[in-house]
Amino acid sequence: MREYKAEEKRIVGFFGHHGCGKTTLMDDILVNYDSADRIGQRYLDKDPVEKEKGATFSNHIFSIDLDNTRTYFFDTPGSLDFIGDIQIAMNTVDNVVIVINASSGIEVTTERIWNMTRDFNKPVMIFINQMDKEEANYESLIQELKETFEDGIRVVPFQVPMGKGSNFKGTVNLLSKETFIYEGNSGKAIKQSELPEESKELFETYRSELIEDIVENNEELMEKYFESGEEGLTQEELVSALHKAYDENKIIPVFIGSATKNIGIDQLLEAIEKFGMTTSERKFFTENGEEISPSQEDSFLGLFVKNEVDPFVGKLTYLRVLRGSLKAGSTIYVVEENSREKISHLTIPRFEKNEEIEQAGVGDILVIPKLKSGKINQTVSGEESNIKLKLPEFPEPMISKSISPKSKNEIDKITESLAKIADSDPTFKWEFDPEIGETVISGMGSIHLEIMVEKLKKNFGIDFEVGKPKIAYKETIRSKSQAEYKHKKQTGGHGQYGHVKIEIEPLERGKGYEFVDKIVGGVIPKNFIPSVDKGIREAIKKGVLAGFPVVDIRVTLFDGSYHEVDSSDISFQIAARHAFKIAMESDNPVILEPIMHVEIFLPTENTGDVIGEITAKRGRPLGMESVGKGYDKILAEIPLAEMLDFSPRLSSISSGKAYFTMKFSHYSEVTPDIQNKIIEERKREEESEK
Repeated sequence: MREYKAEEKRIVGFFGHHGCGKTTLMDDILVNYDSADRIGQRYLDKDPVEKEKGATFSNHIFSIDLDNTRTYFFDTPGSLDFIGDIQIAMNTVDNVVIVINASSGIEVTTERIWNMTRDFNKPVMIFINQMDKEEANYESLIQELKETFEDGIRVVPFQVPMGKGSNFKGTVNLLSKETFIYEGNSGKAIKQSELPEESKELFETYRSELIEDIVENNEELMEKYFESGEEGLTQEELVSALHKAYDENKIIPVFIGSATKNIGIDQLLEAIEKFGMTTSERKFFTENGEEISPSQEDSFLGLFVKNEVDPFVGKLTYLRVLRGSLKAGSTIYVVEENSREKISHLTIPRFEKNEEIEQAGVGDILVIPKLKSGKINQTVSGEESNIKLKLPEFPEPMISKSISPKSKNEIDKITESLAKIADSDPTFKWEFDPEIGETVISGMGSIHLEIMVEKLKKNFGIDFEVGKPKIAYKETIRSKSQAEYKHKKQTGGHGQYGHVKIEIEPLERGKGYEFVDKIVGGVIPKNFIPSVDKGIREAIKKGVLAGFPVVDIRVTLFDGSYHEVDSSDISFQIAARHAFKIAMESDNPVILEPIMHVEIFLPTENTGDVIGEITAKRGRPLGMESVGKGYDKILAEIPLAEMLDFSPRLSSISSGKAYFTMKFSHYSEVTPDIQNKIIEERKREEESEK
């Protein structure tokens, strides 16, 4: 097998709104350049849930070797609920292709992906798919792209269509002036030098614009163009200038085609090969801001970019080589885990069967089976190192549900399965919450959690119930109070005796629990003081209002008595529990609820409605600012209990264009009416559990 140098490798990701045709484009590539035989089979969607739903829910990676290049392809999810995978792919790839449905134009996910490319500083190409649809209007689409994306960067059409709607049959290359006519679904074009009459007007409109957009980024070519016009410029000079302008994020080339008709795919891949960013040009940085040079001669450095569970092989980990080389049989060091792993076999991802190789170099993506450690976005080196790459943080989950297996025998199985899913998707979280006695799963949205639940059931064969998660409420007090309790019980042998006097008082929010011993004169022996503390710690696990944990409280033991024979550890524990309950009941206790800090990004025209929604959800707007391009950012604090259905409400108000992030802020007292509702709901839950 031929070895490819770093400058001969490309890593490209296809991104776009659900339904834009990314996965069908992957079918085209597999049919045209690999062994797949039919378009429309969604070959990469191998997961049972993906097959059933007809959609992509995780990144799929494969590679194709052409005469002059090896290209790695990422097919990404089209739903923003899977933003974790989209973000991982965005960081890993060097070239971004945004796929646009010609019938729909720029959609919600398209705009979010575009914003991500700016954050990640990625060079972008656009592929307008489904040009064979009757609603497709080339000139309107180009205008929409320019109005939406041009902000210090030029949107540059590279092709114009030949034929409209169902008569769309080919493209005219504005740079080479060649016409490509496609017959059937072979993906092979008949090349002609003669410009078709039906495309002349569009060609003349956009040809000069293309040349000017290329040369304005190159001073030498600009001078030639002014002196001699187009005739003074060679194809090689234009392609070289184009490559530089594209890499530097100065232009966005626009290509057109039809995935279902297999039109234009070959031209897109040729463009990626000719002027796409190579893996030798990609820059990575450490957490300290030091640049990582992609040199083959330096020591090995890599990045984990995907984990998946293969039903036959087990765990498969994908690794991108950033620097140096890696041989089969080598030992790698996982920096974040401080662990070593022996790599017995190296393979690169292929369509039907991954291909084993002896050595990988800069720009290769490897598939490594059965690694014990290694999480997505962790750094890997060939020797012990403290180098960590500068990587974007994953957003926090936005929505949660509780799950409980129908059989207690499946508790271990569900725990193991949840760990595997979380290993493959960093935005999926799970935990067993002992305070509420539930396993809670959290994700980026309702679709995300729905798919994770389906995977647990279908891929791991677990039967369980899904419910609305309980909120981790707390209880506390607002003033000082005192109480005493004497536990005295006489039985046939030794009796029980414990007598305590305590004072309770509130602490600052977030301080937890504090125990103070103010016993003097030995009225309670020192060996029983810890028993009092232990009894109170047990008591605060369930408050007197609704059985929620008690927090932010100081308990002072200041008096009591004991019996030389009948006093014991358990006697003082019992006395302390009862004394605490009496003191708390007399102290006007209150329920606390978790408050979330929320950042909402939304179209300006929806700002008023969303602020109204925040207020209706007992939230408190903290501020609002414009972030440009017709979008605002709202900061707010909203109770977690009100956030459970916030995502669909926000989507409804903004037609799916708004999104938000949230993180825990603090606990706050609820109002009396909300407190009564919480207590009543808790009573109903306890009744149903009996």
